[in-house]
Amino acid sequence: MRMARTPEQLQSEKLFKKICRKTGTTIRDHHMINEGDRVLVGLSGGKDSMILLQALAERRRAMPFDFTIIASHIEAEGIGYCIDRGKLKSFCDELKVPLHYLTIEPDFDQDPSKAACFICSWHRRKKLFALAKELECNKLALGHHRNDAVETLLLNMIYHGSISSLPYSLEMFDGRMKLIRPLMDLDERMLSEYAELNDLVKVEKSCPHETSTRRERVGRMIKDIEELHGRGPFNMFKSMDKIFEEYLPGRSKA
Repeated sequence: MRMARTPEQLQSEKLFKKICRKTGTTIRDHHMINEGDRVLVGLSGGKDSMILLQALAERRRAMPFDFTIIASHIEAEGIGYCIDRGKLKSFCDELKVPLHYLTIEPDFDQDPSKAACFICSWHRRKKLFALAKELECNKLALGHHRNDAVETLLLNMIYHGSISSLPYSLEMFDGRMKLIRPLMDLDERMLSEYAELNDLVKVEKSCPHETSTRRERVGRMIKDIEELHGRGPFNMFKSMDKIFEEYLPGRSKA
């Protein structure tokens, strides 16, 4: 006899269906995954990348063609964070996705002008690219969502004086690899709610640098914008697809 599902389980299933539908639409609209692709998923251990892996595993069952999913976690040693490796592996095993667990030792003293998070992220990404090449993966999937894109937009405007953000996909290494972001159309609040219902966050000790980064401060700014206007962050995301160049001062010919 099948036991009745709890309200939390029903809500979790409802949210997961929404996440998968939206992810599937983004993959289709931006031609992210094709038959025979080998997709490496950068698995940080945080909620976003774990939900991405779940959604891709579900999409693999639903799509009318085959593609391969491989996950990788890159552990940065010497920065003070800790992750439950066993739980991460069990998570991947349940999804029938092989996990490659690698380590790096970022040298934070080599360039003191760079923030620790930038250096760590750069080394992680470099390791992921090398692993993707070794495993003959032609796609690298990252768990960035809509809020990440808005944060990046503001960061680049404030600190670099440019209007740029995170693209849905990006051809790299002369087209030998494509970086894809299947969660880009999802709001972080939905992902957070689903993660809380499923206890997805496996980081046991957070990085000591994560609350002092520029991105963290800009994230707080976005929450203030949302209080000012509930659809403010969403409108900022959509504005990147609605640029009126003739009304930008940098485009003036006078």
